[in-house]
Amino acid sequence: MGRTLAEKLIENHLVEGETAPGRDIGLRIDQTLTQDATGTMVYLAFESLDIPRVRTELSVSYIDHNIIQTDYKNADDHRFLQSAASKYGAILSPPGNGVSHHVHRERFGIPGKSLLGSDSHTTTGGCLGMLAIGAGGLDVALAMAGKPFHLTMPRIWGIHCSGALQPWVSGKDVILELLRRFSVKGGLGKIIEFYGPGVDNLDMSARASIANMGVDIGATALVFPSDRITRRYLEMQGRGGHWRELSADRDASYDEITELDLGTIEPLVACPFNPDNVKPAAELGEVELSQVIVGSSTNGSYRDIMITSEIVKGRRVSVNLSFDVNPGSRQTMENVTQMGGMLNLFHAGARVHQSGCLGCIGMGQVPATGTNSLRTFPRNFKGRSGLQDDHVYLCSPETAAVSAIKGRITDPRTFGRCPEVPYPDVFAYSDEWFVNPAPPSEEVQIKLGPNIKPMPRFEEIQEDMQGEVLLKLGDNISTDHILAGGNRILPLRSNVPAISEYTFEALDREFPAKAREKGGGFIVGGENYGQGSSREHAALAPRYLGVRAKIAKSFARIHKANLVNYGIVPLEFEKTEDYDQIRQGQQLKIPGIRRSLSEGRDRVRALVDGLEMELRLRLTPREREIVAAGGALNWTRQALHG
Repeated sequence: MGRTLAEKLIENHLVEGETAPGRDIGLRIDQTLTQDATGTMVYLAFESLDIPRVRTELSVSYIDHNIIQTDYKNADDHRFLQSAASKYGAILSPPGNGVSHHVHRERFGIPGKSLLGSDSHTTTGGCLGMLAIGAGGLDVALAMAGKPFHLTMPRIWGIHCSGALQPWVSGKDVILELLRRFSVKGGLGKIIEFYGPGVDNLDMSARASIANMGVDIGATALVFPSDRITRRYLEMQGRGGHWRELSADRDASYDEITELDLGTIEPLVACPFNPDNVKPAAELGEVELSQVIVGSSTNGSYRDIMITSEIVKGRRVSVNLSFDVNPGSRQTMENVTQMGGMLNLFHAGARVHQSGCLGCIGMGQVPATGTNSLRTFPRNFKGRSGLQDDHVYLCSPETAAVSAIKGRITDPRTFGRCPEVPYPDVFAYSDEWFVNPAPPSEEVQIKLGPNIKPMPRFEEIQEDMQGEVLLKLGDNISTDHILAGGNRILPLRSNVPAISEYTFEALDREFPAKAREKGGGFIVGGENYGQGSSREHAALAPRYLGVRAKIAKSFARIHKANLVNYGIVPLEFEKTEDYDQIRQGQQLKIPGIRRSLSEGRDRVRALVDGLEMELRLRLTPREREIVAAGGALNWTRQALHG
């Protein structure tokens, strides 16, 4: 039986375990990326391991999230990241260079390599035929230290593509169609692999948009073959020598297969407040807009910005809305400028911003009160824009540009002939945009600002757990619900005591004070708890406040790994009715939790105000050791230094 491309990539990087379904495997990591919202904690963690240099083939530190400097905190973190990258052997991509996922595939991504990033949308690298996975910061720090990345062997979900996209339809519509069909939980525990004759009709921009939002359908990774499209893209980047052909065997067997006729997909829009609340653009013509934004990690490529430019060329967007454009990279901005696209945008009334995440992470570009915002971003969780009562819709650049002209959500197919995008023969770029690390022999002083605090140290787990159910929550709670982004909170990312004061702010403003008063306790959640970003602060801040276990119907992969890494026990309800019966404010006790971890038990007994229930303890032997040790840093220090 032949192998899928995902299986080949895993087998080529396998250093621990075996690739049987559901087994724990350890993968060698070739490349890592970090970004500044998570990277400061990565480098503080790496520093605490007392290892002189990174041990990967390539590590890149990107500054792309918190690039608005409203006070000293972000600027101080940028100086810290530059000094840490220089000292420990990583390349720095400074503010303004662009979003990590665009820049990495432009300058550093290589087919067949493994990439681990402290950003959930690291899955974008799969557009190049990489095994690209998002993870929590501690996992990335350990990979930088040369340690394997561990995960449960995923199932391989094949998307067999036929046909070609119709005019006015692009890659964003493809991933929205999959979200419409399968929801944000459809890819949990899976790697999605695109194959079949239709893949030849998806350009690199489409592949990047689809791979980027693979994580938003719940997938561990999303992989495309490395083919003639990949080769041409790398040649245009001046990196044709990095190309190698990679694909599944003709007789490859997938765990499940979905047939996808690209020609049947229409322009789609994700409605508030989840990326899977998808409807055809043609059904949303009554939705008036006050803001339209093109850009982000999903749709900030050269093709995305240029198709927008060509659509608005010679026209003026509606005077009733703000039209913003966020190029994904400095390279995109330079090439769009050289091809005449910037003047079209300026004349149409666009506000063109520096390359970065910006409004996608709530860092500026907050919409007006009581209005609708249409964005090409990957996520629209309530409040993520920076306005708690927001109404954010997600779409393709084509739908965004036409809707900006019309002032309301519009099916772009009603706009006439879809323009062609002109391309340069070779993309202009400069290697001088990056800062290389200092030689190993050179002494580098780490620059710490007053807001940068050391990583907290946590104690080992005790034999018994008891405390109050501090909060009971529903399904699809995101990391934004647990600890929001935006320009009030993200600048505190290097200061755990300070950022913890915003834990669950959107759901319970009194949570931090209550957690301290009760001496910690438990969180209860529904399905897919912790979906969204890889933001490890969503585990770290609750742990700092004394939360020692979270109990849910199910967990999102990255958040569950982050809970383990910070010594929080992730438990799952055995029976749905137990979730229904448990109440916020009840006293809960889990006797013998440490013994259950050490003895490998897969069930634990919990007592809730006299009611007894069974909870699932689904952890690998390695994860059990980490939780018992009080977290991955304690466990790794013990392994490295005894």
